[in-house]
Amino acid sequence: MRFPAALALLLSAAPAASEEIITSPAPASVSVSVYRAPDRASDEAMNLDWLQGYALVTEQRTVEIPAGRATVRFEGVAAGLFPESAIVTGLPSGVREKNLDADLLSPRSLYARMFGRPVILRRTDLATQKVREERAVIRSGPDGAAIVQTAAGFEVANCGGLEDEILYPQAPKDLSAKPTLSIETDSPVAHKATLSLSYLAWGFDWQSNYVVQMNADGRTADVSAWVTLASSDSTSFAEAETAVIAGKVNREDSTQGQKPSGGELELTCLLSQLAPPPPAPPPPPMVMPAPAMEMADIVVTAQRAGAMNAPVTVQQEGLGDLKLYRVPVRVTVAANAQKQVALAQRHGVKMEALYRADVHEDRVGDVRQMLRTRNRKEEGLGLPLPGGPVTVFEPVGSGPDQGSMLLAGEGGLPDRAVGEDVEILLGEATQIVASAEEIGSSKVSRTVALNVSNARPVPVRFEARISSGGTVEGISPRRLARKDGRTIWSVMVPARGKASLTYRIVNSD
Repeated sequence: MRFPAALALLLSAAPAASEEIITSPAPASVSVSVYRAPDRASDEAMNLDWLQGYALVTEQRTVEIPAGRATVRFEGVAAGLFPESAIVTGLPSGVREKNLDADLLSPRSLYARMFGRPVILRRTDLATQKVREERAVIRSGPDGAAIVQTAAGFEVANCGGLEDEILYPQAPKDLSAKPTLSIETDSPVAHKATLSLSYLAWGFDWQSNYVVQMNADGRTADVSAWVTLASSDSTSFAEAETAVIAGKVNREDSTQGQKPSGGELELTCLLSQLAPPPPAPPPPPMVMPAPAMEMADIVVTAQRAGAMNAPVTVQQEGLGDLKLYRVPVRVTVAANAQKQVALAQRHGVKMEALYRADVHEDRVGDVRQMLRTRNRKEEGLGLPLPGGPVTVFEPVGSGPDQGSMLLAGEGGLPDRAVGEDVEILLGEATQIVASAEEIGSSKVSRTVALNVSNARPVPVRFEARISSGGTVEGISPRRLARKDGRTIWSVMVPARGKASLTYRIVNSD
């Protein structure tokens, strides 16, 4: 059952007499650059329940720096901030020390930090609805049953017909209502400084999504590409300059562990054996929690002024060996939400539809639908294509239904640079069947017959990629090619017809 908890007091930090505390409540401007999760394949969809990418956040803040030693608190930074990555510029005297107050004020963190400390139990008798309050001491952690010590001894909260609520007389000083980065300064004179704060934060991710609409001619398509960026951080970045980075950064990351459970407190009335109270442990180590994700609906960014029907399209820039796609208008990267903007739109892209199977000697794999083109301007593309899921639609119908589109398949596109071949593998074919059988053998070779049949009412192109431990030689009058270490047989199979290839596998020894 859910255990109610009251947040009794707001945080109040008492600064040392010799040190002044200056608080910057929010940045004047911010930019967010999102990097893809390093361990996720480029054509794999991101997991919205557990985002493992990261972002580079850069903030501009104006702060009054006093003379002498002081602590400057930057409130509203990302909860997933890596403190070791934070860089502060604009301070003539530099930074003496920096700390992330990332253990946020929540029912769970309050309960955990109040272990061994006195609290107030507000107890409601469910039978009579009478309410009473008494002092108690927390004697268990935030997982499982809530064990408290009262004047009557050790008890389990929310048991015995009681509904208990914990009231905290004070909040621990090391809990913050907002994610806060604090730095210590030592300035010879008081002055106003415009500071730049940059840091890496985890709990972000982005991906490309492609929609391919085949045209009626079967040889061209309209391609739309969208960028979706997502944040699981509890901090929103309003009116941010936003970009996404394509490519893999050589970065070693510390283990983030299992998905955090967030700030909720779940306590149950279950106790198998009452153990003696353990000694109070030292304060738990600082962690960087990512709240449980409850993603909002996808929000498409605002349209450009004067072009209300045209979506905002990201602008491509170079970043060393990486590619940067910048959103040309300021957007809000909201907490626990997604944002979607256009990557590219191309019409009349040359697209070859075919079926392909991988063949190893005389064993045939699944026949898959496939789309193929080249990433060149001559084919209608000619731009870096970050990997992502692909959805393909085909036109169907005639007469009044002409122009209707139906889902034809789904696949994935790996990262593709300009000039590379683009191959999109879709689902397994149901009307194109391929089989192979050995029809002869000798001490030095084997002879194989490969057959393919087409049950569709239209001709289709079929491609077999043949691999072998020996040398593959065509016997029947079919032209074979070589690509990527494989023998390629490409043939047009007539409507409701068949095609065949006979080849010999010559032993290598």
